[in-house]
Amino acid sequence: MLAQPLADALDRAQTQVNSLVLGKSHEVRLAFVALLSDGHILIEDLPGLGKTTLAHALAATVGLKFQRVQFTSDLLPADILGVSVYDTTRQAFEFHPGPVFTQVLLADEINRAPPRTQSALLEAMAEHQVTVDGVTRPLPSPFFVIATQNPVDLSGTYPLPDSQLDRFLLRLSLGYPGEDAERELLAGSDRRRMIEEVLPQFGEGEFDAVRAAVVQVHASDTLIAYVQALLARSRRHPGVRVGLSPRAGLALLRAARAHALLLGRGHVVPEDVQALFCHVASHRLVVDSDAGSDAAVAKQILHAVPVD
Repeated sequence: MLAQPLADALDRAQTQVNSLVLGKSHEVRLAFVALLSDGHILIEDLPGLGKTTLAHALAATVGLKFQRVQFTSDLLPADILGVSVYDTTRQAFEFHPGPVFTQVLLADEINRAPPRTQSALLEAMAEHQVTVDGVTRPLPSPFFVIATQNPVDLSGTYPLPDSQLDRFLLRLSLGYPGEDAERELLAGSDRRRMIEEVLPQFGEGEFDAVRAAVVQVHASDTLIAYVQALLARSRRHPGVRVGLSPRAGLALLRAARAHALLLGRGHVVPEDVQALFCHVASHRLVVDSDAGSDAAVAKQILHAVPVD
């Protein structure tokens, strides 16, 4: 369990983000789950539904540096990672870091960039470091990517490769706001101005302490066996060509620990796993075209495995 001051700060942070991203408390909790467990989020949705607002609000509330990159068809890897430029005065190359050297990176419309540019984020997301011109440079901590992508049936998009998808802890969709939330949004102030006025809810070192507490959340042998049963089911479920890897299982457990902590518990229960399974699993499954969507298949797998 968290010390009370840290628990209070975490509650205030969630409340503040929910006041900026209206009617999306479940999605806000998922964003905190990913941030606390050193994961990354992929948001698939149409433009204008609050994806950028969520990224801005999260960074401002936690007190993290924020950068945004608009992915386009002509974006180059150097535009993200940085480039070495020859300094004639010093007669040496000087590295100019790209926007990836931040704590919260919004990779907007990531699937509008070609695969070569998309893959520039692979090392950064997996290892929290960047290698340019043979030199490896660490990224700030924490390093958190919120990537957005348009539905793949829209023109001008490139599907993300499986190796890129596997780097995202969670995939989610915001969707349209409810009627009451939309009315409040239309009648309220500009969200960008509101974000500029928010104050970080964590003091010096407090957010790092919360992140450190996640790994201390207990997962029993029975809970781990339940996660393993879900992995095994995914590999033999009808219509699934590629099931979940052990890395997906580790990601699910890590996220479940963060979810339990957000709800004030020091141990993981099956409900934590169930709340997160489809968000962790669906984008990692490779399913037959006639089996339905990957999200629907993930739900089938979840329902097929009983809780002992």
